[in-house]
Amino acid sequence: MPGHDISLAPALNDAEKALRSELVADVKALAEDIGERNLNRYPQLMAAAEFIEASLMRVGLTPRRESYELRGRTCRNIEVEIRGARPEILVVGAHYDSVSDSPGANDNASGVAGLLALARRFAGKAYGQTLRFVAFVNEEPPYFQTEEMGSFVYAKRCKARGDRITAMISLETIGYFSDQPGSQKYPAAGLGFFYPSKGNFIGFVGNTRSRALLRSAVAAFKNERKLPCEGAALPAIIPGIDWSDHWAFWQCGYPAVMVTDTAPFRYSHYHSSTDTPDKLDYDRFALVVSGMEKVIAELAK
Repeated sequence: MPGHDISLAPALNDAEKALRSELVADVKALAEDIGERNLNRYPQLMAAAEFIEASLMRVGLTPRRESYELRGRTCRNIEVEIRGARPEILVVGAHYDSVSDSPGANDNASGVAGLLALARRFAGKAYGQTLRFVAFVNEEPPYFQTEEMGSFVYAKRCKARGDRITAMISLETIGYFSDQPGSQKYPAAGLGFFYPSKGNFIGFVGNTRSRALLRSAVAAFKNERKLPCEGAALPAIIPGIDWSDHWAFWQCGYPAVMVTDTAPFRYSHYHSSTDTPDKLDYDRFALVVSGMEKVIAELAK
């Protein structure tokens, strides 16, 4: 679903300004106060997990730990469930670990901050489908796309239980935007002919089997008319298409899409020590999360 270059100066309403403040605070807590968080920085990884659990409990949600052992350490995925009228399940996820030697503000404190903000807004509400908000551990290398990846452990357990997951949305690096011409790159030759050259949109990415989910999500987001978005359902062999937790759900046969600012194809601080909270565009970040609230509500009907 290619589009054209659009420059948009977002104007936030009062609700979006409040959301922006939440995102700023949560990104700072994870990427600045806690910092690098992974198995090599295990106390920080646990501090991030505890921060997520406490944030969810403050709005009346009950986090459940999906734990597993890795390298002699207990690792935990953190899930909250909001029961719907039907057994079908919509999963919204984001990984809370960071790559080594990086505070991980955009990758992926931004995704976790978005996850927490969305969970707050759906707390106490009931929809047709059951909603699950899940913070995943160990997405980054050396566990990336292995059976030790937190989301793979989680998705495999869901499959074994027979969970009826109709859709999974992965929030992955969603806080950086640029209006500079040429700021947006692409993983495959030719995509730049069809998609914008400015990195001022949010992307929805899926494999070909998730095309219907992707189209529904993009349509719901575009209906808000707040921030440009682009969608692509492409073969998984294209680099970047499967670079997050949605990959794990594909392995288990579930439809899944990634919502992303495209990470290294736009963000020069990707996987580096300079991925700090000051690099993010919190106004447009807030519009992404606000738009995703409408997407989730539409998909969960």
